[in-house]
Amino acid sequence: MSDDVAAGRVQRAAHVTVVLVVSAFFAILLSSHRVSAAPQQADAARRTYLSDCAVCHGADGSGTNQGPSLKGVGRASIDYMISTGRMPIADPTQRLARRTPQYPSDEQRALVDYVGTLSGGGPDVPHLDLHAADIARGGEAFREQCAACHAWSGTGGALLQREAPELTEATPTQIAEAIRTGPGSMPVFGPAALDDRQLDDTVAFVDSLKRPDDRGGLALGHIGPVTEGAIAIVGALGLLLLASRWIGTER
Repeated sequence: MSDDVAAGRVQRAAHVTVVLVVSAFFAILLSSHRVSAAPQQADAARRTYLSDCAVCHGADGSGTNQGPSLKGVGRASIDYMISTGRMPIADPTQRLARRTPQYPSDEQRALVDYVGTLSGGGPDVPHLDLHAADIARGGEAFREQCAACHAWSGTGGALLQREAPELTEATPTQIAEAIRTGPGSMPVFGPAALDDRQLDDTVAFVDSLKRPDDRGGLALGHIGPVTEGAIAIVGALGLLLLASRWIGTER
């Protein structure tokens, strides 16, 4: 009986050894694949930058007469522009607006990493923790700092010679990047204005605007009391006019 037990233990040990060897082999294989793939992705990102971006921003990111320098802008701004499709553009005079991104997500990350090496410094892509965020507190910060331009519902608004875009299409990371970098004419809200916890709260609130709870009737475009009052006045006056016409009509 003891010989059978010993043989079983030896057999199990052999099986474990085989499993460990096979696992180590595949781990080494995957690791070598990732190591070999990284330089290829970096080289592909460099070629993409030189073909699509360098004509305006320069081969080293120092800028040209067609586009600004990228020195010190940071990875957050680069990721925001690429992930929202605002860059690259075909013409330097083209308006920067949200479009379908030109590159898939893996190429976007590689391009952000490469251009980040040219940029150096600047805000990095924010790391968010929305699970512990306070949406109510974020709503207060949004109404104080953002609603004047983007409207209380995040639907955007028209300003003098500029436009505050709608926020419902932005991802949480893109919202945080815009807050930290201030794209276009938007002001920059650094850690002194909004610390990381307040940033999480604000981003969580803006993200919640994508799922509005419209209680009590039609949304009316989420514009607010202007449309509500206009519809009430026009509707009420219309009913009064019809009632006056009906009362004053000779029978």
